[in-house]
Amino acid sequence: MDDLPLADLVAFTAVARERSFREAARKRGVSASSLSEAVRRLEERLAVRLLNRTTRSVTPTEAGERLMERLTPAMSEIAVALDDINSFRDSVGGTLRLNVPTVAAIVVMPDIISRFLKQYPAISVEVVAEDSFIDVVAAGYDAGVRYDERLEKDMIAVPIGPRQQHYITAAAPAYLATNGAPQHPRDILEHRCIRHRFLSGSIAPWEFERNGETIFIAPSMVVATNSIEIERSAAVAGLGIIRTFREFLAPQIARGELVPILEEWDTAFSGPFLYYANRRHMPASLRAFVDFLNLEQRRSRDR
Repeated sequence: MDDLPLADLVAFTAVARERSFREAARKRGVSASSLSEAVRRLEERLAVRLLNRTTRSVTPTEAGERLMERLTPAMSEIAVALDDINSFRDSVGGTLRLNVPTVAAIVVMPDIISRFLKQYPAISVEVVAEDSFIDVVAAGYDAGVRYDERLEKDMIAVPIGPRQQHYITAAAPAYLATNGAPQHPRDILEHRCIRHRFLSGSIAPWEFERNGETIFIAPSMVVATNSIEIERSAAVAGLGIIRTFREFLAPQIARGELVPILEEWDTAFSGPFLYYANRRHMPASLRAFVDFLNLEQRRSRDR
């Protein structure tokens, strides 16, 4: 057993963690068939079934669970050992894996990642955008991005991107000309609205705040979607009122396709944070990213 290939053990842990050959292959950038073959080789060498496979699911057997428990810390130590070699290189390398909400993927991450990679060209970045709340460490990510109300208490948080953002309300000129503009958030109950549906299926009420007064409105909807592109298109087409991040609507407002309404009820909130586990050995790519973000925040404060 001394000559068990490390690559096959890595393939097994990836599939066991994701409970899916396809998802593990997507995250590792390989084919599902190559992972399947690696697991098959490992099971043949060990003469033990490690995974139960059906057309709908992949679950570790009891032997697979036990092997996974022993391999996970060992794989982490190997990753740390390899990452420590970065200190002997002229430039920091490695892969940085991030899990971020959709809004951050659209309005925050592109410019930051571009600037970061120009400074650290030997690093590669993998970004998965999703709005579900996951354990980033258990899912194999180095760090995540979330807003402060969603941060886990035992994580280290570093500011990333704008330190204040706004939720605004808008509608197309044609819609307002036909239906009039609401003068108070409660007037929205008489209007058609375009609302955001999360992947979980939930649709959050609209929250308005002014001078310490907070109002929650659940208006009727003509469109509900998890796609900001569909939301914006519906609003520009005059189908109803939209309420979302200011950054999402800025181009349409600048072109006159949408008009802000209820501006005194715009909601301000703190910007997002990068968060990661407090661990003794931080991957060099993550350490470089944290240092980069801290420097950007200091420069922003000094302006």
